[in-house]
Amino acid sequence: MPVESGSSASSRQAKQKRKSHSLSIRRTNSTEQERTGLQREMLEGQDSKLPLSLRSNLLDLFGQIEREFENLYIENIELRREIETLNDRLTAEGQTIDGGDLTKGALKAKASHSTSQLSQKLKTTYKASTSKRSHSFHGKVGGGPLPTFNVGNIVELWGGDSWVTGSSFPPCPPAIMHEQPSHGADAPSPRHLVIEIGNLFSGFFQTPAPPRSPTCFISILDIVSSFKATTSRAVCQLVKEYVGHRDGIWDLSVTRTQPMVLGTASADHSAMLWSIETGKCLLKYLGHAGSVNSIKFHPTEQMALTASGDQTAHIWRYTVQLPTPQPVADISQTPCDDDIDFSDKDEADGDGDGPNECPSIRVSSTTLRSHQGVVIAADWLVGGKQVVTASWDRAANLYDVETSELVHSLTGHDQELTHCCTHPTQRLVVTSSRDTTFRLWDFRDPSIHSVNVFQGHTDTVTSAVFTVGDNVVSGSDDRTVKVWDLKNMRSPIATIRTDSAVNRISVSVNQRIIALPHDNRQVRLFDMSGVRLARLPRSNRQGHRRMVCCSAWCEDNSSCNLFSCGFDRQAIGWNINIPALLQEK
Repeated sequence: MPVESGSSASSRQAKQKRKSHSLSIRRTNSTEQERTGLQREMLEGQDSKLPLSLRSNLLDLFGQIEREFENLYIENIELRREIETLNDRLTAEGQTIDGGDLTKGALKAKASHSTSQLSQKLKTTYKASTSKRSHSFHGKVGGGPLPTFNVGNIVELWGGDSWVTGSSFPPCPPAIMHEQPSHGADAPSPRHLVIEIGNLFSGFFQTPAPPRSPTCFISILDIVSSFKATTSRAVCQLVKEYVGHRDGIWDLSVTRTQPMVLGTASADHSAMLWSIETGKCLLKYLGHAGSVNSIKFHPTEQMALTASGDQTAHIWRYTVQLPTPQPVADISQTPCDDDIDFSDKDEADGDGDGPNECPSIRVSSTTLRSHQGVVIAADWLVGGKQVVTASWDRAANLYDVETSELVHSLTGHDQELTHCCTHPTQRLVVTSSRDTTFRLWDFRDPSIHSVNVFQGHTDTVTSAVFTVGDNVVSGSDDRTVKVWDLKNMRSPIATIRTDSAVNRISVSVNQRIIALPHDNRQVRLFDMSGVRLARLPRSNRQGHRRMVCCSAWCEDNSSCNLFSCGFDRQAIGWNINIPALLQEK
């Protein structure tokens, strides 16, 4: 009778273990309904001020969390059984593998596969408290069914910014706050429920965390962080904060002529001009009846172009007098290291000091009215005699500034436009759209208006901008930035992959450094080849605390050569040590 080999015996033993393992899973699923019924009976018997329907929804969510970790735990057991089987095989060959060491070769890949899927779910980001256009939380918890569960819904359930990506405990949902003004002795607060989730994570990954302790989030951040941040010796200093708007700031720009001032466009229906050195408001434009979505300055005259949600674009003249500059206070000497903070303060929720006795303009010199939807962006063509506007009506319009007449209507996009930009030296226009494309419009030949379509993104193209050379840089909600050569449009020459959606980007004129504003409150710097140079410092004391909407370079200014703005209602002026940045590269 043939003798069974050691390897075949061990494989047969492993199959038997997997069979018993599958039986245990079926037993677990069969008793799931009984366990749910028992939990509901216990829930009804507990004294809590939370409504029963809300408590039931929370119970369902936490039950699904438990099942997620149960599956991961079972998969972990299966992996260790395979390690034992492998050890049995290698013992005969005189080799062994430590069953507890999962950090080598293919075993590391297997062990990390399940946790990486969970981490990817946890790192899901979204637009500034669930929407770029809304701060409300109504309907999330208080009314209607909760969304279909995935681990990312835990973040959405509590609102605010993702606690996974480096912020503190989320605020209590308004629906709970209205129904539960004070917590009873036996009723855990939503903050504590989130902490319990953290303890659940910490327990699964065998990371000790005291019950209901904020320190448990430190281990979570270490586990789910998707990137290994590199430190940089280049100094990126926060120089000035420009605070005064009463809602989020969509766009900003710096004048191209003297006096050099900063302009901001806000959802509070206003545009403001600021002194770069002092941070004081010099002028406020109040001519729009809707959100001001874009602001650009004339290349040679003191004129501003603003686009608004009131379906118009305005051209208005301004005259400002710069105040005497004060000594610049060095707010931070922090290098561009990755700051981990646990604060989610909304410091700009109040009215603040705001611009005191700031002069205002309420009437435009020219109003452009041809669009049938929100005008999301506008820009001057080279020479300043024509402007282009982009709208949610899926069209971009070319106007004559002197006569206000519509010269061309640029149609072809399948969905709403998100941005438009003009070339600094040539009559070229690029428009971006939610249809995942951006288009290049050529007006250099008056008799022929050619258009080229760039298809390289998988989600909304949030912006596409020209460089001084023959390149276009596009950013998208698909978390990528692509560099294109106008002479070869088939494929990008460089692709930058990030961990968050990218908003309105800018490229420095001299050194061609790309500044990427992100939904996750970060601003990162890359070169044209896709090499990461730095990340601007952000902590609970400085930097943006909400989605960063736009960035703008101003290399001619000695104090601030980069600006950013966001939905935390403030613009920030940065001093980037570009020589040190390039030397680090």
